Amino acid sequence: MSQELLAIIEQIERERGIKREVLIEAIQSALLSAAKKVVDAKPGEELKIELDRQTGKIKAFKNNEEIKSIDFGRIAASTARQVIIQKMREAEKDVIFNEFQSRVGEIVSGTVYRFEKGNIVVDLLGKAEGIIFKHEQSPKEEFRQGQRIRAYVLEVKRESKGPQIILSRTHPNLVKKLFELEVPEIYEGIVEMKSISRQPGERTKIAVWSKNEKVDSVGACVGMRGNRVRNIVNELQGEKIDIVRYNEDIKEYIKNALSPAQVSEIRLDKDRQRAGVIVENDQLSLAIGKHGQNVRLACRLIGWELDIRTKEIAGAEVKKEEAAEEKKIPAEKQKKAKKREASLEQLKGVGEKTLLDLQEAGISTIEDILKAKTEDLTQIKGIGQKKAEKLIAEAKKLKQ
Repeated sequence: MSQELLAIIEQIERERGIKREVLIEAIQSALLSAAKKVVDAKPGEELKIELDRQTGKIKAFKNNEEIKSIDFGRIAASTARQVIIQKMREAEKDVIFNEFQSRVGEIVSGTVYRFEKGNIVVDLLGKAEGIIFKHEQSPKEEFRQGQRIRAYVLEVKRESKGPQIILSRTHPNLVKKLFELEVPEIYEGIVEMKSISRQPGERTKIAVWSKNEKVDSVGACVGMRGNRVRNIVNELQGEKIDIVRYNEDIKEYIKNALSPAQVSEIRLDKDRQRAGVIVENDQLSLAIGKHGQNVRLACRLIGWELDIRTKEIAGAEVKKEEAAEEKKIPAEKQKKAKKREASLEQLKGVGEKTLLDLQEAGISTIEDILKAKTEDLTQIKGIGQKKAEKLIAEAKKLKQ
């Protein structure tokens, strides 16, 4: 049994990837439990099991003295079998979990195994099963049982039945990773993908930028005769892909992002990261896109809010704003007049009649009173020497 047990351990280590020491420790622990059932050990006495790593011989010790009376042959055979099976299952789960946990954020290949309540179960090359939940499936894609499929590893969870590998066909990074696989310049870091926005099954926009002036970022992604981007479109079952040239000049970036529409003018509000985009009449529908798709993806791509208008609409709005500004002018004058009146009213002892008399005499502010002399104020109807002196004194108090 000794050599046979070591041979089994070595085979499991080689085929299943379970470390030899892990198996030996597990077998020793299981044999110790079995030994306690057949050895009459008193409270406080220590039992220990050792499996020789070289010979495979099993020894039992009680208080460091070897017990010779135990026959480990039959016990070891059944125990080892149970432990190895259990450890194989646990280790396989750990191996699968660790392998796919390290691949989160990458693309994996597999085969459509079955369908469960709208979810797709994927056989990952016989190693494990992944699942694409319904909300992670592109609405325009269809798959058949047995069909090859590639998906983005979204998350790996530990479950009692084994690791749950959650896959996605809708995540924007699926497109990003496909470009890394298809375009060597992106994989090598010469061309950088600055931003990506996606509406699964419909359209994706990617913004690319080249670190090397000699390498055209858009041309590298498109490939010779469009082969590279065509391969990705085929993988996504017809989803359209717009490759946008990134530009640090936000106006140029917006123009590129709204492609294929032609932009006439852009008005920026940098504080609120908003832009008014003006286009010709025949470009409006193209700029907005079907159900607002083009402008929505462009907004996500650049991180700005875009308001698209035609020249006629924009011109009409400007006139409307100008008219509103003109209406504000008289109102502003009225406010200023009221402000001046209010300032005189702050003087104590000034009634409505006195206020009108002062205004008729050309005195409308406190500053006017301070500039006037007592004899000047007494010339005004209804204001005597004492009242004039009081008005000047009160005006000085307000200015302090």
